[in-house]
Amino acid sequence: MSALIIFGLLIALMLTGMPISIALGLTVLTFLFTMTDVPIQAVALKLFSGIENFEIMAIPFFILAGNFLTHGGVARRMINFAGSLIGHWAGGLGLAGVLACALFAAVSGSSPATVVAIGSILMPAMVKAGFPPRFGAGVITTSGALGILIPPSIVMVLYSISTNSSVGALFMAGVAPGIMLATMLGVTTWWRAWRGKYPRQPRATWAQRGKALRESFWGLMLILIVLGGIYSGIFTPTEAAAMSAVYAFIIAVFVYKDLKLSDVPRVLLASANMSAMLLYIITNAVLFSFLMTSEHIPQNMAQWLLGAGLGPIAFLLLVNVLLLVAGNVMEPSSIVLILAPILFPVAMHLGIDPIHFGIIMVVNMEVGMCHPPVGLNLYVASGIAKMGITELTIAVWPWLLTMLVFLGLVTYIPAISLAFPRWLGMVN
Repeated sequence: MSALIIFGLLIALMLTGMPISIALGLTVLTFLFTMTDVPIQAVALKLFSGIENFEIMAIPFFILAGNFLTHGGVARRMINFAGSLIGHWAGGLGLAGVLACALFAAVSGSSPATVVAIGSILMPAMVKAGFPPRFGAGVITTSGALGILIPPSIVMVLYSISTNSSVGALFMAGVAPGIMLATMLGVTTWWRAWRGKYPRQPRATWAQRGKALRESFWGLMLILIVLGGIYSGIFTPTEAAAMSAVYAFIIAVFVYKDLKLSDVPRVLLASANMSAMLLYIITNAVLFSFLMTSEHIPQNMAQWLLGAGLGPIAFLLLVNVLLLVAGNVMEPSSIVLILAPILFPVAMHLGIDPIHFGIIMVVNMEVGMCHPPVGLNLYVASGIAKMGITELTIAVWPWLLTMLVFLGLVTYIPAISLAFPRWLGMVN
């Protein structure tokens, strides 16, 4: 009964157009102060202890690094490097966009940042080269979603905070699925370009490829610094985030010199605004999780599902449907912070690996970012492509279908997510 009241109140507040973070806080406070005897001191203690988490510090650092890279010319050099490798294939610029999104995702940790950085450069070039606008918009919108699957990923950090899972293991678990999804999106791009006889770029010489590699070298090095540093044990994921922010600042301002020192305060302010928004959501989500636990809702749900004879296969199918539906009304960080503490205990009861379950949630978030009505990538790409949401939704469907097929594979083949972390000894 308490679960119905809590979620009914939350949905009612969200339907008024209230931001999800405020709706969460009001739901918790209203229920606690009118229907329970929980003392205010316990709420305050849980609030401060819940956000006193070392991993949370990674979020503003990864956001700052992504903003430095977005404004610092790294994306343009990565596009040139990707184009020199595969631009001569059918739909070469589209394929270069997929590869560039994968590379930029590995240094930014954010899907919208990836769409902005790659799309703002590549979309005009594709239209000028003779590609249909819908084709370019479909490629960039969906490939940009790799930003939350290929590590480092802000969404993975949020899942780790919500479930007390290892951030490092999640990052490593995202490598193979990220490469696999990028490959599948690339195949879809190539097939549509080959079928439509879209233009190719001239084949680059080895000298041109070498020049493109040298120009993008400092940006690509960030991938090795973050993942190599975590894997080797030199620093934790949070320390890796701090290192990436400092490194991104140095290469954007002093190496590539595409970002002036006078522009740095603007980048810092934009990063602070985005970080404050996320941290405010986390704060209210901590209170919501406290309320769920105090009312024994996750435990009761786990017992009910187990009593109904729901096995791992049916449970994962239910989870995918629930998350895909949630993606219609909420953005990824809110979904993870609200639903992960509820679904995670059930997954553990059914013997599902926590890292594998985290990757399933992240892939669902990717799909949610690419379809209306609240898909963040759709709105970002809409501004870049000068295209309406309805038209853009039609444009992305072939790649979105590919992502749904990938979701099915990663859900029921745990080895896709766990092979790399197991090889590194991070999971059993």
